[in-house]
Amino acid sequence: MTDEELRDRLTDLLTRDLSDPEVLRQIAHTHDALGNEHEALPYYEKVLEMGAGDRLGTWTGYGSTLRVCGRYEEALAAFDKGLAEFPGDRGLRTFRAMALHNLGRHHEAVQDLLRILAETKQVGGYERAVEFYAENLDLTV
Repeated sequence: MTDEELRDRLTDLLTRDLSDPEVLRQIAHTHDALGNEHEALPYYEKVLEMGAGDRLGTWTGYGSTLRVCGRYEEALAAFDKGLAEFPGDRGLRTFRAMALHNLGRHHEAVQDLLRILAETKQVGGYERAVEFYAENLDLTV
């Protein structure tokens, strides 16, 4: 089934039952997959209002879609709300760093990304050094 066929099938389901947040979430994700980010936003908003089953995925998708649409402040707010529900989630934090970059807050974005890398032990054994420099990014001697 193509993405377009999936979107059409989900939209058909939606016209029958507007109360299923999972259908709404799938429609939002399908719009994203098709490059129709602006069309996805109202679906994400409705799902969050209704109480999504996969709130983590919904916050991540919603914030990411806001960011791609150039709504950086709103994206940052969405990621912060998601992190209030899912503290420390690395996916939300990574997308949040992208929004910080888009807002010109490059230093904070790089700090957050360095912290995430150190936590995931993806820096070749240099976790302590990377953690130190995340807090002291501009330190010179």
